[in-house]
Amino acid sequence: MTHALVRHTRDLDTLDSLIARQEGLLVSRMSRSFELRESARETLAGGVASSWQDSVPGAIWIEYGRAQRIRDVDGNDYVDMHGGFGVGLAGHAHPAVVEALTGRARLGTHFGQPTEDLIAVSRLLRERFGLPVWRFGNSGTEATMDAVHLMRVATGRKKIIKVEGSYHGHHDSVQVSTYSADGDIGPDDAPRSVAFGPAYPSEVVELTLVVPFGDLDAVRRVLEAHQGQVAGMIIEPIMMNIGMITADEGYHAELKALLHSHGAYLTYDEVKTGLAVAPGGATELYGVTPDIVCLAKALGGGVPCGAIGATAELMELVADNTYQQVGTFNGNPLTMAAVRAVLTEVLTPAAYAHLDAMRAHMADGVTELMARYEIPGYVASAGAKGSVIFADRLRNYRDFLRYADQWGHAHWLYQINGGIFLPPWGKTEQFTLSVQHTMEDARRFVANFETLCAAVRGESR
Repeated sequence: MTHALVRHTRDLDTLDSLIARQEGLLVSRMSRSFELRESARETLAGGVASSWQDSVPGAIWIEYGRAQRIRDVDGNDYVDMHGGFGVGLAGHAHPAVVEALTGRARLGTHFGQPTEDLIAVSRLLRERFGLPVWRFGNSGTEATMDAVHLMRVATGRKKIIKVEGSYHGHHDSVQVSTYSADGDIGPDDAPRSVAFGPAYPSEVVELTLVVPFGDLDAVRRVLEAHQGQVAGMIIEPIMMNIGMITADEGYHAELKALLHSHGAYLTYDEVKTGLAVAPGGATELYGVTPDIVCLAKALGGGVPCGAIGATAELMELVADNTYQQVGTFNGNPLTMAAVRAVLTEVLTPAAYAHLDAMRAHMADGVTELMARYEIPGYVASAGAKGSVIFADRLRNYRDFLRYADQWGHAHWLYQINGGIFLPPWGKTEQFTLSVQHTMEDARRFVANFETLCAAVRGESR
């Protein structure tokens, strides 16, 4: 057995012991959360509002949030870098968002008719993302669903391409090869399309073709094997639900050209990256404008929202009702008021400079600690987002499957027990910074990480 393998095995044994101890500490502070969960089970499926809230050792119920902090129902205070799975760039109860919502609420909260903020918001998004025409919805799932529908209508084709391991919401077309580790998932370079559970019919699954992230040759093979049948491809330009993965330089421009050469469209799912990694999301970061972009999460400042922007040609199909993009709450005046405040008063150039400084401090600090304590991995980050990757290589979903869960779960436990609230899914998620975080919060994150490193190496701090 090599020295590296011995150390790896020893580290995992150590992590198992540390995890048990840290879970015990956390559970001892969660009595009210556990009581509420049990009380909720009678009338709330599983005792939670979403399956994503059902994490180990249990859902932490929140009482309130102010600025960059939250308090749970047991009275524990945390610096919130969970950010509602990426929603929280504005932080909690940002004065500009609160003022926009309260002012709009006094004028009426819903009409099912357009209000003037729609024009301002669509113009602001055009400036940031370079796509001329927009429509609105209420979630990322709705946005990606509309994008898939629009690509199909525009081409008259049924099939789409998606990346293995990517999550684009919970509609039928994209709940394929999302988290599929069991059974026949096919070879690494030619993944098999697998339904995400029994809710998704095989007839729909067969229309969704799956490729590894960052692999142009795989996309080319799929397009050639299904010549004239592919409507388009939906992709997170930075893959963000299995940690954080960026593509090689030039990939996105070449991908767009390849799809267009086969008469297919390119959709960016910027539900997580949009506004977060740059003012104009990954579209701005990489300098490649897709045919369609999907937004949600951070756009609404904490209010449910969704949006799609597209080329004038594609959106004409919406304008003339060839594709009816509809929804009772689309363009809801409360949502539009919040979005306008976020785009004009919250996510300003000064705010992005502040986010960049904090994220750089966290990434640099953790990188130095990983080297000093010989912890495997690296930090992936951009803008307000980042993820500690506890593996030497993470290029795609198959790499993700191959590295141990313990590192990510231990990191989450050490952060939450040290007062930093991260998404509770270990190696799958990222931290999200808000404009209301401080450099002191960033330093606390790094200090907690050093506590974990020292514990793994048997040192005290």
